[in-house]
Amino acid sequence: MGEGGRVLDRTDWTARARAHSARIEALIGPYLRARRAGGKHPVIDFLFTYYSARPAQLTRWHPGYGTVLLDAAEYDGMRGYRVDGAAATVSDEHLTDHSHLVAGTLRILEATASRPPRLGCFGLHEWAMVYRTGEKRHPHPLRLGAAGTDAVVEESRLLCTHFDAFRFFTDASRPRNSMALTRADTVANEQPGCLHATMDLYRYCLRLSPLVGSDLLADCFDLALTARELDMRASPYDLSGVRDAAGRPYVAVPVETADGRAQYVSEQTDVARRGSALRDRVIDVARTLDEASQTAGDP
Repeated sequence: MGEGGRVLDRTDWTARARAHSARIEALIGPYLRARRAGGKHPVIDFLFTYYSARPAQLTRWHPGYGTVLLDAAEYDGMRGYRVDGAAATVSDEHLTDHSHLVAGTLRILEATASRPPRLGCFGLHEWAMVYRTGEKRHPHPLRLGAAGTDAVVEESRLLCTHFDAFRFFTDASRPRNSMALTRADTVANEQPGCLHATMDLYRYCLRLSPLVGSDLLADCFDLALTARELDMRASPYDLSGVRDAAGRPYVAVPVETADGRAQYVSEQTDVARRGSALRDRVIDVARTLDEASQTAGDP
């Protein structure tokens, strides 16, 4: 069943799996090794802890629904797969069992894509999460101190549209947002300029794996990593001494200044542009899966 009934022989699919593994190694190999040794990272950890992902979900290669892998007995017993003889494929039963998840994912993706990006929030959600509180969400010091951080919030407009950021606002900052967000209104408010809406493309591919192929998952993870780095570089935290996955120091985007805000919008615009192209690809896959789920299991 599935996408063109594609069949890959062992030489082909193992080469693809190796290429995927090499790509993830190039992106975050040192981070994953440090994580296995108990290390923590204030930026990259979010893509695994917040999204409740295990590294194996990212590093293991899947072809996606509709592709048959020949001589692939090692997929026997793997979640979502059916193996006949030594030929493995994601099963129709797995697709049927996840049809509601596919439909829900498609609904929020299409709604997000239908709206123009809203830029200029300046990543102030992280500032709003520590406004007028003695608690921080990360162990690093605040670049401007507590009073300076509070002043930036008070001098700014909070324009957050993403509920899963808004729900962590402090009680004092929540009324300052341009709208009161609720979980029920997520589909109505999500928009493609939001860094977290772009990061969520990675979440959707994770949740739909192995129905979604690992090439698309890796593309979404790559962009989520870029978005997360901007998210934290524009945050109130001092990340001096913290290095990215390639060993480079993080350089703050000082959104408390006019130049910093211009820089943020420029980088946010690029993330939104790349995210829109990726969102269209995830929508295409979700539509294919949604249509296939209507007939999966038919004789």
